[in-house]
Amino acid sequence: MPFNLPIFLTWLRIVLIPLVVGVFYFPDMMMSVPVKNTLAMVIFVLAALTDWFDGFLARKLNQTSAFGAFLDPVADKLMVTAALLVLVELTRLNAVIALVIVGREITISALREWMAQIGASKSVAVNSLGKFKTACQMVAIPMLLYYAPLTIRGHTLFDSRVWGLWLIYVAAFLTIWSMLYYMKLAWPQIRERVSAAQ
Repeated sequence: MPFNLPIFLTWLRIVLIPLVVGVFYFPDMMMSVPVKNTLAMVIFVLAALTDWFDGFLARKLNQTSAFGAFLDPVADKLMVTAALLVLVELTRLNAVIALVIVGREITISALREWMAQIGASKSVAVNSLGKFKTACQMVAIPMLLYYAPLTIRGHTLFDSRVWGLWLIYVAAFLTIWSMLYYMKLAWPQIRERVSAAQ
């Protein structure tokens, strides 16, 4: 198993995942709810930043590897899934929305693996629609973890509860849209394999 700085950052992201969940299990007498929310949000943002840095450094230092390419999306999906489950548990997010997002990730991961096996992985490569979906998702989740109005000197700049909820709905819509888009790209291969099997 190769080990370098980008892979270390990916492993660090995986290590941070239990911390996002764990802070909410501290008794309220030890840590207030606003402090838990803030700490979980900060940890999630740090984990998300490692996602950007590991890819950047892998390319910059020419340290890309097959193992890193495998581990990176696994870490991303674990991080998002853990955060969504916490939000459902805290009743800040509807379970249906979480199921849509997680279900899509499982479906597209399986589709990409199958397409790679038949030598057609480029057909379902990440595109701008998927990137925009991810951006909405990665902004919405910290907002829902923080779950309070952001105020400066008594003036409310914005309410993360409202904006986070709207953004996660946008992410869910884009999740379905991008899944249908990828399925459309893969459909000729699927139809060809089904026809060959009959």
